[in-house]
Amino acid sequence: MGFCFRSVTQFSTSAIVLVFLISSFSFISTDAYDPLDPNGNITIKWDILSWTPDGYLAAVTIFNFQQYRHIQAPGWLLGWTWAKKEVIWSMVGSQATDQGDCSKYKGNIPHCCRKDPTVVDLLPGTPYNLQFTNCCKGGVISSWVQDPNNFASSFQISVGAAGTTNKTVRVPKNFTLKAPGPGYTCGPAKIVRPTKFFTSDGRRVTQAMMTWNVTCTYSQFLAQKTPTCCVSLSSFYNDTIVPCPTCTCGCQNNITQPGSCVDPNSPYLASVVAGANKNSYAPLVQCTSHMCPIRIHWHVKLNYKEYWRVKVTITNFNYRMNYTQWNLVVQHPNFDNLTQIFSFYYKPLTPYGAINDTAMLWGIKFYNDLLMQAGPYGNVQSELLFRKDASTFTFEKGWAFPRRIYFNGDNCVMPPPDAYPFLPNTSSRKDTSLLTLMLTLLLSLALIFSSIRMLSNKSPERVVHPVVEVSYRDLHTPVIVVVELHVPVHPDRAHVMRAL
Repeated sequence: MGFCFRSVTQFSTSAIVLVFLISSFSFISTDAYDPLDPNGNITIKWDILSWTPDGYLAAVTIFNFQQYRHIQAPGWLLGWTWAKKEVIWSMVGSQATDQGDCSKYKGNIPHCCRKDPTVVDLLPGTPYNLQFTNCCKGGVISSWVQDPNNFASSFQISVGAAGTTNKTVRVPKNFTLKAPGPGYTCGPAKIVRPTKFFTSDGRRVTQAMMTWNVTCTYSQFLAQKTPTCCVSLSSFYNDTIVPCPTCTCGCQNNITQPGSCVDPNSPYLASVVAGANKNSYAPLVQCTSHMCPIRIHWHVKLNYKEYWRVKVTITNFNYRMNYTQWNLVVQHPNFDNLTQIFSFYYKPLTPYGAINDTAMLWGIKFYNDLLMQAGPYGNVQSELLFRKDASTFTFEKGWAFPRRIYFNGDNCVMPPPDAYPFLPNTSSRKDTSLLTLMLTLLLSLALIFSSIRMLSNKSPERVVHPVVEVSYRDLHTPVIVVVELHVPVHPDRAHVMRAL
């Protein structure tokens, strides 16, 4: 009996360990936490406004609560799976991409009968009778720091074959958000306190029948397997230009993968770019050693008595993409003393309160907020002026270069620290006072006289004795002090003839 019990115990322990190991290997880290925006997310709010004979009328709003990551063209795609056999009767401000099989309906045909619908925003210029609040922007949603007036997108949806009360309605599941590609992971819908709405005059408040929220977080690893940007460095005190690391975003391989990049000097460049698939999310990049769509160059330009100056250049190597409303996030300890910035907007990001070492930069509207595709106009640049802090400022050990750079929310690859431009070697100069020089000379003379007394009587001779190497004030090289002595027969009468 005891043997059986021990066997069962050992089997249970082994099974637990095996299950733990399997779960550990099957777990995939999505790296969704962003240390520079720890609370950033996209929240989908689903408000039931009223009940209908076979369902409800709801307003769905997508809020972008990320500080610097936005949804760019061609815009968002929102999907989910119905809990029962619901259908979409109609939509205002958006549309389903696929109607599905609605053959069982006669007369009034639903807008979408799919079990797992996917909806998209309408384009600008949509007729007014099809518009809804915050709709019709082509799915583009700005970050709430860069453009707080356009950080949300909404649409209205009429759902049928659903519950008609709070107890019978079922929350959709398996929400997905593409912006426009992968990268976002959405959690389950959670029923929250009903949303309250205020009239335009603020004198009346209405309330939703029911509300649930869905939270989606971003992971750069899920969005793309390779980086999308890199950083190069240079400085005024070193002729070395540190390029982006080789093969940062891929390697040139036109032999096995023809068309992986475009030669900017090719006579067929225009035809290749014109024939590229404009609907593809994959970048068509210029042939470079790093093969990245975006390169950020940080150049330490000038050094003043109380200030120092940096030039930042963003270059687009992607022939398929014009980056609208681009932004840059830079982390450097001297941003707490940023004095002036030229041709960019600036806002400090302080997710940890007192630490002010991160800045968000973006272009000025109608001036440089559009980063054109690869070519002669595919770059934007600005200069930053910093005030020196005597307690921290230095050009040594790469301190003048950024710690981290993000472009449109994606972390860019930095060069290795040992490749940073370094200060040229300078010889240290130790000034010696005149008093020290004289004391050294007198001490040397005393040692010489002591040695002379030990000499036996000899014929007169000249002794040349080197003393010590010293430097005085602005002398750049050591000086050898040489003393010439006249030594007679009697050593006590020796005297210094001259010092050379």
